Amino acid sequence: MSNQPASTGLPLEGLRVVEFTHMVMGPTCGMILADLGAEVVKIEPPGGDKTRNLPGLGIGFFRSFNRNKKSVVLDINTAEGHATALELIGQCDVMLENFRPGLMAKLGLDYASLSARYPHLIYVSHKGFLPGPYEKRLALDEVVQNMAGLTYMTGPKGRPLRAGTSVNDIMGGMFGAIGVLAALQERHRTGKGQEIQSALFENCVLLASQHMQQFLMTNEPAPPMPSRVSAWSVYDVFTLADEEQLFIGAVSDKQFQTLCRVIDRPDLADDPALATNAQRVAVRPQLLAQLGETLGHHHVADLVPALEAAGLPYAPIVRPDQLVNDPHLIESGGLVDMPTDDGRTTKAVLLPLLMGERRLGVRHALPKVGEHTEEILARLANETAR
Repeated sequence: MSNQPASTGLPLEGLRVVEFTHMVMGPTCGMILADLGAEVVKIEPPGGDKTRNLPGLGIGFFRSFNRNKKSVVLDINTAEGHATALELIGQCDVMLENFRPGLMAKLGLDYASLSARYPHLIYVSHKGFLPGPYEKRLALDEVVQNMAGLTYMTGPKGRPLRAGTSVNDIMGGMFGAIGVLAALQERHRTGKGQEIQSALFENCVLLASQHMQQFLMTNEPAPPMPSRVSAWSVYDVFTLADEEQLFIGAVSDKQFQTLCRVIDRPDLADDPALATNAQRVAVRPQLLAQLGETLGHHHVADLVPALEAAGLPYAPIVRPDQLVNDPHLIESGGLVDMPTDDGRTTKAVLLPLLMGERRLGVRHALPKVGEHTEEILARLANETAR
């Protein structure tokens, strides 16, 4: 039986990636490259990546960010495991890591050590901070959300609030993958690899950049989003009958007229004091109260089809558990079955990409701990013997 990977027909087919990662940031980078067709080998310590067994809000990390990979167990703290890791790295195009500052250098697996031996290697470090005064700090998504303005902008005044998911860890993995794609193009020209660094803090600063620019243009600090002065008069969450909630937007004069027609408020549509968006913004609190009183008598099930037919922006307030049955995700192919490492089946959210009219899907079951150790090391021995 051949040890060569089966053809995928995907853009990164033939690319070999070795991944020394855990948690979210590094695994996200590896998952993106794997979904694009690369062979991604995840190196796990004896007993497996501890992310596999996280409780609470971390329980879904491993399943979410480690599909389409192969698992190899190596103890890189032993001479034999370290030597095997070095050989495997040498057979790969890309290496990923996201461990604490200084750990990979201590193990001799940092870019400076490896590039002298493998000049072709593209090496991606996922860190808390790019080089600078903060670079040796330990960072978590929540740490940098506080440092980079995201919690301040998200919560009400005086109540900073983190985003409800690992936005910077996921973004960090995305930028790591973008760096790999760019470095591959450069290697085509030069024959040489390079080190790429992606960092949580800088990711989050990019998210806040529009608010930074607002300050530079106006010399006024941006208020938190819940306190913002909206550019549109109707752009809010309303409580409907039975305490159901719905976001509704009307961002033009025409859309305001349409909304008034849908909810049977011709008095508001015909009021000359509400004819323009600027006029409506000036009396926004009073207008929202009037709309809210009317909407409180509507049911979501009846109102949503009317808003849809009228072409108005709207959105139900959806919990993540409800997305498991979202008809658009299912029918568009963005939520698919994935066999798990325990022999069951779960749902996997695919990358938000359509390439050549196809989604980048699940090709392999989630790997068991060390499932591919024999396969990968046998191939490594064969290639070394040639």
